[in-house]
Amino acid sequence: MLRTLILLTVCSFSIQPLARAQGPAWVTPAVRAPRVTHHTFESSAIQSKVSFHVYKPEVYGVEKQRRFPVLYWLNGTGGGLAGIAPVSAWFDTAIQDGKMPPVVVVFPNGLAASMWCDSKDGAVPMETIVVKELVPHIDATFRTIAKREGRIIEGFSMGGYGAARLGLKFPEVFAAVSCLAGGPLDLNFQGPRTRANPTERENILRTTFGGDLDYFRAQSPLTLAERQAAAVQGKLIMRVAVGSRDFTAALNRDFSALLKKLEIAHTYLEVPGVGHETLPLLRGLGAEQWPFYRSALAPISSKMK
Repeated sequence: MLRTLILLTVCSFSIQPLARAQGPAWVTPAVRAPRVTHHTFESSAIQSKVSFHVYKPEVYGVEKQRRFPVLYWLNGTGGGLAGIAPVSAWFDTAIQDGKMPPVVVVFPNGLAASMWCDSKDGAVPMETIVVKELVPHIDATFRTIAKREGRIIEGFSMGGYGAARLGLKFPEVFAAVSCLAGGPLDLNFQGPRTRANPTERENILRTTFGGDLDYFRAQSPLTLAERQAAAVQGKLIMRVAVGSRDFTAALNRDFSALLKKLEIAHTYLEVPGVGHETLPLLRGLGAEQWPFYRSALAPISSKMK
């Protein structure tokens, strides 16, 4: 039997203007999709309910004593509800076709622009909610194997940024990291998207980072890679993937170059002709998609034989 693998992943299917809400939408509507369920838990960090969705593979309901890897999928800016059905279907098909072992996929509620970090003012403690509260809650509620060897964190766009930063910061929690078209991967928050949409940049910089570029830099995967290099060397299974026509491509290449310089082992994949779209990137990876998950799960599989 497999240990639990948590794959934290972020999904952004389109670039949309950020909603001007009255406050954080900590409880979202339920998404209806095969094998997907909607849940909430009580967060001590915000003294409120927080929602999440879970995909369970078919075998979860058949083998009642079996424990499963878990895949955490992190949403991109604008919120991730639209991506839950297609992404869960993508993994369901891969599992049924034998391309990857069965995993539980967790879709945390990352809000529209949390950047998967604790906001400077403490109003949106997203990192704390995910790492300190949601992960233990999942392990206590579902049949998971509650060890870092059984967890992957993955994400697309803002989610790729979040997966990279949380994976690098907490190697004791996550054993594998997948950064898909991650952003913003620069230290001045002046990448292509922010230059094209300065209003969005200012909104995120103000609400999440308190208008403080130093705080923004401290949260960056670039800074965390420098700080955590010794701690993660030889411990993380990591990949960075992006489409060649993605506006984040150049910065993802630079991120890969930094990881290489720091001797943080990883795989870098660039898919020709693909822009900033989740499923086209996943499909474009083709056969190169699956070795990452298999290698992350290999230690679990060998020990459970």
